[in-house]
Amino acid sequence: MSLPAQAGGIPVLVLKEGSSRSRGREAQHANITAAKIVAESVRSALGPKGMDKMLVDSFGDVTITSDGRTILDEMDIQHPAAKMLVEVAKTQDNEAGDGTTSAVIIAGELLSRAEELIDKNVHPTIIIDGYKKAAEKALETLEKIAISVDLSKQEHLKKAAVTSMASKIVAEHKEHLADIAVKAMLEVAEKEGTRYKVDVEDVKVEKKTGESLRDTSLIKGIVLDKEIAHSGMPKRVEKAKIALLDTSLEIEKTEFDSKINIESPDQIEAFLKQEEAMLKDMVDKITAAGANVVICQKGIDDMVQHFFARKGIAAVRRTKKSDMEKLAKATGGKIVTKLDDITSADLGYADLVEERKIGNDKMTFIEGCKHPRAVTILIRGGTDRIIAEAERSIHDALCVIKDILEEPKVLAGGSAPELEMARALKAYAETLPGREQLAVRIFADALETIAVTLAENAGLEPIDILSELRARHEKGEIWAGIEVLSGKVQDMTKAGVFEPITVKKQIIKSATEAASMILKIDDIIAAGKMKTPPTPPGGAPGESYPGAGEY
Repeated sequence: MSLPAQAGGIPVLVLKEGSSRSRGREAQHANITAAKIVAESVRSALGPKGMDKMLVDSFGDVTITSDGRTILDEMDIQHPAAKMLVEVAKTQDNEAGDGTTSAVIIAGELLSRAEELIDKNVHPTIIIDGYKKAAEKALETLEKIAISVDLSKQEHLKKAAVTSMASKIVAEHKEHLADIAVKAMLEVAEKEGTRYKVDVEDVKVEKKTGESLRDTSLIKGIVLDKEIAHSGMPKRVEKAKIALLDTSLEIEKTEFDSKINIESPDQIEAFLKQEEAMLKDMVDKITAAGANVVICQKGIDDMVQHFFARKGIAAVRRTKKSDMEKLAKATGGKIVTKLDDITSADLGYADLVEERKIGNDKMTFIEGCKHPRAVTILIRGGTDRIIAEAERSIHDALCVIKDILEEPKVLAGGSAPELEMARALKAYAETLPGREQLAVRIFADALETIAVTLAENAGLEPIDILSELRARHEKGEIWAGIEVLSGKVQDMTKAGVFEPITVKKQIIKSATEAASMILKIDDIIAAGKMKTPPTPPGGAPGESYPGAGEY
């Protein structure tokens, strides 16, 4: 990049050779177009009648999904402005767990509408200020119309879980899966005063191909994708007292190089006896504590396995750290890192520890824990693709239940809250002076896109639907929305379609922030790409000497 110098007209190089720069309208247009394309790519996946995407990565692995975040993650997007929309989906997923597709669509629409104003010479800063005011008003409206939930009844939790799964491949089993998700979350939820504290990580999701989605089940305990370490050990232990060990049951090898000179067979014998005595001592400490099941995070020596088998103790080795933590929560045991300190108080309890054959693999079930603070959902299904999508759907449902438990307020779905926010914003725009009024108006139009998209994806006439929705909301029907399955506008609370307020609030926040950030950019300075080093003279390496390749 060169700028002409004052002296003698010699160009002065400011940026590295190969750098490019676009500024003003050109830069804004490029960014907005990139973001619009990303939003367009997930648009058809919204709602119960949305379509799925098949994503094939560079290794040929296939993912079939309608989950906004998964689609954008797998797409391997390069454009810097488009990447910001991928971050919107990630934030939405991490914060609320659902609503990723809506967040990206609204962010894309906010940018698309802003571009029309920029073409009419409205300054981006004015648009950003208008968007900020509109977002605050929209959040205020949501709080005003939210329905408070009585957590002693599970109906809203279940309906919200069903709503989050209605747009996924697993929709035909949504009732069954929602039931499991609600039970799982209520098992692990801890009450602190009047509020609940919940961690989705406490629900372990294990997948195994075979049978069908209907056979997905909830285990009040933990399922380990491991088999019992030794064939001589019991495969079923009732009233299990479980030792959780984070130490290897093996003889430690020395860190430094060392040699032992052995001159007679007796010395070898003594050497081996000593090793055996040390291993036996380990086993004795565990049995003295009263354990009849051992779950170890590290390795277990063959000799130790033999001793355990003799004493009728079942053992599982090389268990993942995350599973160990869940086991501690589920069984009430403590993870022991030093064998000398193990006591009966450190042991966890389960009614049953059993190895079962699931599909072609053996898995260890630890179930019947008294007050499990961690549980497992075992997903079954016909193919790996279906199971993977079921896992994503169940994750969304778990997050939605968590949102309601932590903030017990819901909204009806089917684009009703968006239409209500849009109505409030249009009234609010009348009170604003000058050009900010335009920005608040287009924010309202962007929210209405959700209704348009839902209608389009269901094969309905978007203009007719939108005008009917607007008319009903003007009459004061707050929850009038699109019941996509029947294709009619109706009261969504009667249709039983509910979403947590947390999801909607996060959609407004993240979409507004991303749109504002992209609108603020008016200059793109891109460094030149790294060049590959030239091939050395004389051809490729290894053939540079005369006569190479003649043999």
